[in-house]
Amino acid sequence: MRNRLRAMTLVTALLVGLAGCGGGGGGDVTILRVSLNQTETHPSYIALDNYSDRLEERSDGRLRLDIFPNETLGAQAEVMQLVSDGIIDMAIISGSQLENLDLDFRVLGLPGLFDSVDHQMPVVHDPEIVGDLYTSLEDSNGLTVLGGLTQGSRHIYLKEDIDGLADLRGKKIRVQESELNLAMIRALGGSPTPMAFGEVYTALQSGVLDGAENNEVSYYTQKHYEVAPYFTNSNHLVGLDYMVVSTENLNALTPEDRALVEEEWENTWKDHTQLWEEATQEAITETKAGGATYIEIDQDEVREALEPLADEFLTTPEQRELYDKIRAAAGEQER
Repeated sequence: MRNRLRAMTLVTALLVGLAGCGGGGGGDVTILRVSLNQTETHPSYIALDNYSDRLEERSDGRLRLDIFPNETLGAQAEVMQLVSDGIIDMAIISGSQLENLDLDFRVLGLPGLFDSVDHQMPVVHDPEIVGDLYTSLEDSNGLTVLGGLTQGSRHIYLKEDIDGLADLRGKKIRVQESELNLAMIRALGGSPTPMAFGEVYTALQSGVLDGAENNEVSYYTQKHYEVAPYFTNSNHLVGLDYMVVSTENLNALTPEDRALVEEEWENTWKDHTQLWEEATQEAITETKAGGATYIEIDQDEVREALEPLADEFLTTPEQRELYDKIRAAAGEQER
């Protein structure tokens, strides 16, 4: 409740401050407010901070970002509504949140869809593959998707050691709330437990959760290794966050400033991908030093358990077409 009241106070302050940060001409400074659920040491924050610096430099100080990390403005569902309403300008949002608005986004969250980050990132910035999807929420929800940031391979981690998937049976595993994520954990034998990201540490510590699933970087930056020291190599999907922008606020930018925002986003996701690789290696080293144990489980068993999900969740010809385009892109990269 305290965090929610703090978020409401900050949002009120944002509303009061809107009048002083317009996007018009006459030498006005345009400040784009960005919400993030990660810490200041996370690659996503660092990449956004670099994004702001490049925008400010290229615009001669006319355009920059104001970044709010650590779910300062609320959990992702609340923040997405704030972006939709134009109260804040941008946010990094998980794919599961967008699935709740348009089921076609679940295609990009299917386990096994992407072979690697190198396969994933060019695809999610290819307008011929995702262009229609990224503009699908503009009329209905006032949201434009600018692109994605990889969240690396996701794995299950636990309070107790396990030997394989059979030991997951009945264990309460935190997931982001979506039908696909719930089905994914059930397929692996666990009991899916949706929960806001900022609540996971305490829930693991108190025993409300037996485990969670995420990447090595978040495992480290959120210090989850302190309360769930057993990290598996389940590798059940390559995660993806999206940069969503208020369509109204994006359209209100001058053509020059909008072009800068879009051009520098390409440099931002490429910057982030390199930062992510470096941070993953650091996270593994540091969490091991902090007492984490990395567990090898049978990858073939994981893949076999997850295979039925594609047939279950690809429910329209459009979704199947998108899925096939993405899989075909993996083959093109190999040639």
